[in-house]
Amino acid sequence: MQGQDIALLLKLAIQDESRVLSKNLAESLFISPSEVSKSLKRSAESGLLHFANGEKRVNRFALLEFLSHGFKYVFPPAKGSLVRGVPTAVAAEPLKSRFLGDGDPPEVWPYAEGTVRGISIEPLYKGAPKAALRDPKFYAVLALCDAIRGGRTRERNLAIELLGNEINA
Repeated sequence: MQGQDIALLLKLAIQDESRVLSKNLAESLFISPSEVSKSLKRSAESGLLHFANGEKRVNRFALLEFLSHGFKYVFPPAKGSLVRGVPTAVAAEPLKSRFLGDGDPPEVWPYAEGTVRGISIEPLYKGAPKAALRDPKFYAVLALCDAIRGGRTRERNLAIELLGNEINA
């Protein structure tokens, strides 16, 4: 699995429609159509995605189980230096309003058009900041995933609960 596979599964899980075109997924995720195809195949092979009657169906329970128990080990957060970027994890909603800042710089995805200076954290995939800024719901689930990857226990537990609500697992 790759980070973009998880992003694709999350995007599908929060969509209202199950018959989304691969071309539209590629455009909204800022990845190529061929990468979408490869990602769909990997996701199906892992049991996190099923195809039925032309629809892409995410195994939401299995996805949440993976995100809850294995995600932080498979995709550990790579933190870097102070940069301009897009807030993520506890520095972004829906967690930002639930936790008081500890005085440390916020975690951000490096992005030249970002508005916040903070400690860089590598996004799940290259296009994540751009895709997240175009879709607030997608931004929220990616930020929750970053809290799961690198947050403290309380932050992680709340992120898992909120993510379960978002993907209806």
